[in-house]
Amino acid sequence: MSDHKEMPKETGLMENVRLLREGYLYIMNRSEKYDSPVFETNLLGEKGVCLTGKEAAELFYDNERFKREGAAPKLAQKTLFGEGGVQGLDGEEHRNRKAMFMSMMTKDSLEEIQGLFKEKWERYSRKWEAEDEIVLYDEVKKMLAESAFEWTGVPLMEENLEEWTDELSDMFEGAASFSLKHFQSRRSRSKAEERMEALVEKVRSGGVHADEQRALYQFSFHKDTNGELLSPAVVAVELLNLLRPITAISVYADFTALAVHDHPEEAAKVKNGGEDEQQRFIQEVRRYYPFFPFAAARVKKDFEWKGYEFKKDTLTLLDLYGTNHHPDLWNQPDVFNPDRFLSWSGSPFDFIPQGGGEYDIGHRCAGEWLTLDILRVTVDYLVNHLEYTVPKQDLTYSMNDIPSLPESRMKLRDVRRRD
Repeated sequence: MSDHKEMPKETGLMENVRLLREGYLYIMNRSEKYDSPVFETNLLGEKGVCLTGKEAAELFYDNERFKREGAAPKLAQKTLFGEGGVQGLDGEEHRNRKAMFMSMMTKDSLEEIQGLFKEKWERYSRKWEAEDEIVLYDEVKKMLAESAFEWTGVPLMEENLEEWTDELSDMFEGAASFSLKHFQSRRSRSKAEERMEALVEKVRSGGVHADEQRALYQFSFHKDTNGELLSPAVVAVELLNLLRPITAISVYADFTALAVHDHPEEAAKVKNGGEDEQQRFIQEVRRYYPFFPFAAARVKKDFEWKGYEFKKDTLTLLDLYGTNHHPDLWNQPDVFNPDRFLSWSGSPFDFIPQGGGEYDIGHRCAGEWLTLDILRVTVDYLVNHLEYTVPKQDLTYSMNDIPSLPESRMKLRDVRRRD
């Protein structure tokens, strides 16, 4: 006899509006309302299922039960991810494309981008000494974009840095907006893809020299499961799927600076410690502060889980923020406490700020190691290499802005380098 249960349902006609209004808290609020890790709702004009928690994450990243094809809404494909990118692939196609990304995440390659980013902190901070005040978020975006171009081998003229930084920023800053920012995001992606596609064609024809060890060359000559080169348009999308996320680490960097300011006692542990203390601090930044609200997939085939029926092709969202704040997984989840990572087991399903599951066969972000390296450099400079004051400003952040950021983007005044 079946243990079939009726799934809790949100029956309102305004769920899309509520999703935008509540942002990162939408799934968590309803999970608490129904005391359930799963509920049904209306999303983007269709029935959808929302999940939260470790067991739900283990389910969501089961490639036998869920697929990514057709899951990302068009507004995200036109802005955040691009069309034809790795995020929307499954099976052998996904493994082939994911391997292309993972090949860039070697120890030497990660050490290189860490070194590039350190050089930017040195160079930019010298410039800041001549300024009364800086907006850290804006500065770090440029530092990261510049580092990303060097690391991938994509040519960048100095005079084009701000333009490229703005375009890459538009892709993630306006992706979830239904305002003019969204249309600016779409325009920026289209422009960037056109330029990148033209570059790929020049690399293939020999008109532009590309370092064979870098992503520009590796992606341009990568072959799919049929042994064919990827189309220039897809290569352009995937190159932007390196440049954009690296630039987007600026969101975490800004929250890292906020955490240093708001939790001086924890920042003191970093100052007096080493890499372990840095690692715990930035992991707590990634757990505590909002980054990406949820991941999307579709049900691959009918199945039952905990008595609930999941029908083929149903849109399903996994709550990333809510899982990282789940009271069954984290003691005092609303307290900033880096030392909680002293006893963390390292599970790929309870701590999922950039997605969960395994790196090689699953959909966990290939750039997570890179993010950690970048943030270790960030907190090290903020705590050990710079002196500055934090002027009065609005340091609040909204839970319905995606991505969320401190309102003032962390203004720093009287920045001085320590010898």
